[in-house]
Amino acid sequence: MMNTLSSWVCAFINQFQGGFPIAGRPFQGVAARLGMQEAVLIQTIQQLLDHNLLSRFGPLYDAARLGGGVTLAALSVPEPDFERVARLVNRLPEVAHNYRREHELNMWFVVAGGQQREVDGALALIAAQTGLRVYNFPKLREFYLGLWLEFDGDGGVRTVPVPAQKSAPKDCRFTLDARDQRIVAATQAGLPLVVEPYAQLAENLDLPVDEFMWAMCRLLSVGVIRRIGAVPNHYRLGLRGNGMTVWDVPDELAVSLGERVGALDFVSHAYLRPRYEGVWPYNLFAMVHGRDRTEVLEKSAQLKKVLGDVVRAHDVLFSTAILKKTGLRLAA
Repeated sequence: MMNTLSSWVCAFINQFQGGFPIAGRPFQGVAARLGMQEAVLIQTIQQLLDHNLLSRFGPLYDAARLGGGVTLAALSVPEPDFERVARLVNRLPEVAHNYRREHELNMWFVVAGGQQREVDGALALIAAQTGLRVYNFPKLREFYLGLWLEFDGDGGVRTVPVPAQKSAPKDCRFTLDARDQRIVAATQAGLPLVVEPYAQLAENLDLPVDEFMWAMCRLLSVGVIRRIGAVPNHYRLGLRGNGMTVWDVPDELAVSLGERVGALDFVSHAYLRPRYEGVWPYNLFAMVHGRDRTEVLEKSAQLKKVLGDVVRAHDVLFSTAILKKTGLRLAA
């Protein structure tokens, strides 16, 4: 599938994983920059979605900025019961992503909600319905978050740092009013692929289009919307190696080491998370991607050099199946 992507499609994905404009006819301006027709661009984005080369197209929301809750959790599921448990977990709307990984803790999923009690309720329900212990790994510190893919001239793909953009400080919280809540609910699954997407959304919500676009601009400026654009499916686009590297480092050094790890070009997520005595000794998590396992292991080795001799234990949890992947659902 990679070799069939035209140069301008690669240019579109390279440039518009963020920065998609909030304007009356946003596709028109993007198409002009790419040297193509507006209608062809809209049709092509739909085809990329249909072929699962893009997971979504639209705004990415930040649950923490909304004052909501989000966490990473894991289960150790007996193999004969794996499919049943996966169905139970996946049917909850609070579960955004779910992966099978090679480890005794073999099911890892992200749970998000508009309020922390929704996350806590979902975790309690999963424990009750599956009869399994849920290991909750909330982030204690975020060092980096951002997966941006870039194609080179030969059709290869790699991860690069997300382009810098102005936003509110990381600890900023933003209170949504009723209008904002309706806008989040209407857009979190993606933008409609029509000539005037914001006008259509405004009409659906019975809002003036200028008011709708102003509200979207405000949500973007304060960081409630991380960015607006294409969300590539890195598996389908060639990055089939997906490794969650985990590290046991001394607590007193964890923040400084995490900041060094988060600054590396090939790390897409870096967090400090809790340990579980006797079960899970790791406190530093760093996600890396590559064309295959070998490339991921090479990057893990680079991480080991950065962290140095203070590492007491580490592992790489490769994902072997995507069980669920939707955007975060933050509003009813």
